[in-house]
Amino acid sequence: MANLVLGYARILDRDYANAVAPLKKARRGELADYSDYFLASAYAGTAQAEQVISILKDFGSNHGDSLFLRDAIVIYAEALTAVGRPQDAIAELEGFRQPERADVNLALAHAHMKAGDASKASELLRRIYVYMPQASETVDARVNLDSLTSAGAAASLSFAERKMRADLLARSGRWTSAGDEYRALVNEASPEDRPVVQAALGMALHRTNRDEEARALLESIPESTGEHNAQRLLALAEIARTDRDEDRFKDILSRMRQNHSRSPYFEDALLLGGNMYLLKPDYDRAIDYYRELQQRFPTGKRGAYAHWKAAWLSFRQGRKDEAKKLFEQQLEWYPTSPEVAAAMYWRARLAEDDGDHAKAKAWYAKLADVFKHYYYAELARGRLQQLGAATDDEPNDATLQKIPVPIPPAQFVGGTPAKDFRAQRARLLENAGMIDFAARELRAAVEDGGAGWATREIARMYRELGRYDRALQTLKRAVPSYYALEITSLPREAWEGLFPRPYWTDLRRYSMVNGLDPFVVASLIRQESEFNPGALSKANAYGLMQLLPGTGRSVARSLGVRRFQTASLLSPNMNMQLGTRHFRELVDRYDGKLEYALAAYNAGAHRVDTWLTNGTYRDTEEFVESIPFTETREYVQAIMRNASIYKRLYATP
Repeated sequence: MANLVLGYARILDRDYANAVAPLKKARRGELADYSDYFLASAYAGTAQAEQVISILKDFGSNHGDSLFLRDAIVIYAEALTAVGRPQDAIAELEGFRQPERADVNLALAHAHMKAGDASKASELLRRIYVYMPQASETVDARVNLDSLTSAGAAASLSFAERKMRADLLARSGRWTSAGDEYRALVNEASPEDRPVVQAALGMALHRTNRDEEARALLESIPESTGEHNAQRLLALAEIARTDRDEDRFKDILSRMRQNHSRSPYFEDALLLGGNMYLLKPDYDRAIDYYRELQQRFPTGKRGAYAHWKAAWLSFRQGRKDEAKKLFEQQLEWYPTSPEVAAAMYWRARLAEDDGDHAKAKAWYAKLADVFKHYYYAELARGRLQQLGAATDDEPNDATLQKIPVPIPPAQFVGGTPAKDFRAQRARLLENAGMIDFAARELRAAVEDGGAGWATREIARMYRELGRYDRALQTLKRAVPSYYALEITSLPREAWEGLFPRPYWTDLRRYSMVNGLDPFVVASLIRQESEFNPGALSKANAYGLMQLLPGTGRSVARSLGVRRFQTASLLSPNMNMQLGTRHFRELVDRYDGKLEYALAAYNAGAHRVDTWLTNGTYRDTEEFVESIPFTETREYVQAIMRNASIYKRLYATP
């Protein structure tokens, strides 16, 4: 095992020559497929094809269950091609073409090129370059394709192929690369295709913040009824919204309504309109757009959300009868939507307002029963304490019967099988510190039907390594509906993996120093970084509590912390010391209202001040549901919800 680890470390360092000796010594171990594969990789790195062939020629028969089977065949085939045996390479690779992988296609292309079959090689290279634009093999594919083309052995990429590549780049969000591809296509496009390419280029320019150039291009494209025109108008609508040009925005949507009423681009534009007026705030106009979106696209990707926003804003406008109907429709039309718990809670609140306590209690009880640990379930239990628990003679509301009850997953059942092939290998790899490979073995066991014990083992392994974030992510994927489950539905270790308490001594100390509930702070850290002390966000926020360098420096100065550096935020102790003080300052700013402070922690105090100024709210939960930023609203609800679960699991700090 020591030699295996040493050899692999040298491969990671690209020190292939010095990886050979230790890997040779590791070949008789229980992980022979690992040592064989790594040794072959080392020989491949030093261009010793015959040695690669010697090691891998029987890999499939000797290690048929290996995670490296397909990777080994690729290296083996490339070695066969290198020594002039392309037909043998092709025969080896043909059985591994599905599911399609870029590395297999590239190795096959190399073999066909060596065998003199430029046609098949070209077809494979085109598959990689055009249809797998994010694969690392696209660079080699393009070089080989250009070589065949310049030699007259293959045709150049067609306009359609290049357009497809650009479209796939755009769909994956690689807007800069997509824009480069579209720009190269504009002058080569036919008169029919040019507006299509220009519209796509305009969208790419807009998405890379080049709005002036995008607007000029998009406005030069003639109006038409084609789907590219809908894309063009959506991009112009987004630019108009950015420019706060309300009249132009409405004019663009009027044109889309006339010519593209069923286009998904129009669906996106209606959502854009609703969100624009939500932020103003102009609730009546926002309702108009949300309602139109839901009515035109009731089963679309935004139908349930748009219906909920129209319902909620009707409630905020004081139209209670309309809100009642819309809240109930949310359950009837979209019973599995994320907004159902909110609709149930606020419909019950309206029943309370009417003095219909029986109906209110029935709805609260159903909410608390079905959505066990949701934010609104906790609020519902609080209302029930005030009203009195629901009884068996409460009205049997037919609408409530439409809510599906989650079925507890059959996860974490049974112990780890002592003689399981994957379990044994995973334990060896774990003992050697090769954690990622151990996790791969266990994930393979999940696919083989061992979901319960293998998932539990992956989480345990990461937790013992101190990678609480990886353990948490593993459990979230395994049990995505855990918020709706009883505590008794999962073993204690699963809940502790989902809601860990690392750094608890310091976390509790700094929480207490700042008068904060440690469980709220733990919940905040869980939401911000999942307890990864090395987390670094796209916004340049650092560490457990995701502090910006400027914020950290300011708080450090106020606490008299000397020699503060940005890197200090990667220390769990320092990050929590500064983060809890920063959070305390926000709590004080909002007179102890945690939800306001959490919203400010996520979106900035200036935005929370604006939201409070622009509206009146009967209570904190109405403010939370009214937060116009979906990310911030869900952030606040998640932290409050998770803090309750922490308290339920651990009882006292």
